[in-house]
Amino acid sequence: MWQRRRRVGLEVPTASMPDIAFLLIIFFLVTTTVYMDKGLGLVLPRIGQTKEVPRKNICNVWVNAAGEIAVEGEIVPLERLREEVSRRLEENPRLIVSLKVDEQARYEVFIDVLDELKLAGATRISIASPEGEGGL
Repeated sequence: MWQRRRRVGLEVPTASMPDIAFLLIIFFLVTTTVYMDKGLGLVLPRIGQTKEVPRKNICNVWVNAAGEIAVEGEIVPLERLREEVSRRLEENPRLIVSLKVDEQARYEVFIDVLDELKLAGATRISIASPEGEGGL
């Protein structure tokens, strides 16, 4: 008579599998950091809130579709923008930088210019429409 032999140890024990899965889920939930985009910290004016500013307190910065930057009509490379604006801010601490960007300009250039203006110490930045102005 033939007897069937039992094979011991061929089955994978799965009794603790859900426990291990939940521990892994908890581990990854606790150790994962979620990056929250902070965006641009801008304070927008209320509708109808306009104020007349003397021309001497405004510095126009234009960015054209090709990504060229001009400060008061003079083309300035991005690397020199910070020192140019810093110099103007030293001459006039009440200076408002009016940033006018062509709608065809790359967003990356706009952000780079905005970063350089902030690094130059410009705290009063106006983002305006370039229509009707002859910057570049």
